[in-house]
Amino acid sequence: MTAEDEALVDRFLDMLAAEAGASPHTLAAYRNDLRRVAEAVQPLGAASADDLSRLGAEWTALAPATVARRSAALRRFFGFLVDDGLRKDDPSSALPRPRFERPLPRILDADAVQRMFEAAEDRASSGETAAVRNLALLELLYGSGLRASELVSLPRGSVRPGQPFLMVRGKGSKDRLVPISSRAQTAVANWLEVAPGGTLWLFPSGKAHLSRVRLFQIVRQMAADSGISPERVSPHVLRHAFATHLLSGGADLRVLQSLLGHADIATTQIYTHVDSARLVELVNARHPLATRSR
Repeated sequence: MTAEDEALVDRFLDMLAAEAGASPHTLAAYRNDLRRVAEAVQPLGAASADDLSRLGAEWTALAPATVARRSAALRRFFGFLVDDGLRKDDPSSALPRPRFERPLPRILDADAVQRMFEAAEDRASSGETAAVRNLALLELLYGSGLRASELVSLPRGSVRPGQPFLMVRGKGSKDRLVPISSRAQTAVANWLEVAPGGTLWLFPSGKAHLSRVRLFQIVRQMAADSGISPERVSPHVLRHAFATHLLSGGADLRVLQSLLGHADIATTQIYTHVDSARLVELVNARHPLATRSR
């Protein structure tokens, strides 16, 4: 990437951080995608529609999701250049637009979730510190649909007795209210009785809070303890289960969007496809005509 392009990308990322509240991870992903494109198109900031149209041939070996992500990064980059008066035209209409289906999220059925809770409650009843903490983690993951990063970074005083909502800081540093069940409140209260003191975090670890990697390991171990294959379970799978089970129970899609902290309703709509797939399977398995020979 040329020095001039590097400067433009820096300005673009500064805008994303300041105006869109993009996380460091998101900014790094944008920078990486733009650098990869700049290997084929130089200078990137002055690229023409013809330059961008040739990227389709360059990207034939890439996965459709990767092509879509890089195209989206470029569209936003060139839109920024036009908005800031750094160029007069936007050539991004020439970018490839791959068609691909988003994979349906992996979920656990209600019986599997119940088994995880039974095993976690049994272990927590022993009073073992780690087991008490793990039950609180599970209650918040499945009961409130938190992202792993949101859960591990909860402040110590975030769960307050008698308050049925929890303030969570999600993607883009956006705050939202999520419900917290009486079960989760009890589990957190029990955890706070045995949790280390003198820390800012609800789930401390060393000098900071529990890491997402450690949470992933804990959740998989809880799955194994309940007789479920660990490969089937992760913090995000429990978040998917929260969403799908709520939708199956009649929750409104807009309400679900708010609870999950999705900026775009299209992200939430994936759960309607999951529920539809479950209904089709149910009809094929249980309808009287399903087993009738043709």
